[in-house]
Amino acid sequence: MAESEMTQELFLYGKTTAATALDQDQRTMVERTSNGDQQAFETIYRSYAPLVHGILLSRVPYDDVHDLVQEVFLAAYKNLGSLRDKNAVGAWLARIARNHAAEYYRRKRPSQELPDELKGRHNPRAEAAEIMAAIRSLKETYREPLMLRLIEGMTANEIADRTGRTSESVRVNLHRGMEKLRKKLGIAGAKK
Repeated sequence: MAESEMTQELFLYGKTTAATALDQDQRTMVERTSNGDQQAFETIYRSYAPLVHGILLSRVPYDDVHDLVQEVFLAAYKNLGSLRDKNAVGAWLARIARNHAAEYYRRKRPSQELPDELKGRHNPRAEAAEIMAAIRSLKETYREPLMLRLIEGMTANEIADRTGRTSESVRVNLHRGMEKLRKKLGIAGAKK
């Protein structure tokens, strides 16, 4: 895959965050979807795909994220009736995504080492892999918000709204996570 295609695909979900805010309240969208309205579910999908993508990207290899995003939304569609709080779609989808990531490792497939030509320091793909590995090595508390912010392009308020966390806790976790990430990557200005 060409670098520009990979970059475009990597940021595919992040481009739609601001433009696809739910037109109506979550409860209405859930009820409409439960009554068979496909457009309502598409609205939910477009609004929450960046969240699900970011959570999965923070946990599983890049090549498997797209398929898992689809699996998460398929599971959500099938289990919409089990959603207790119709206004907590984001937190519910986040939990499903985390569960799918855990299940992925239960049935983990063997992985392959990167080819030598991709391991060089000046290779953008290798650098992206290094950054992703550094983010994934952080505690979950920092890993998820960083993926959602840096890869999906979500603001702290969007992350809080979609995950059910407070804006303050998201901001603190983003700040601390960035400090830890800078330190891991050896970037100047990182606190020791």
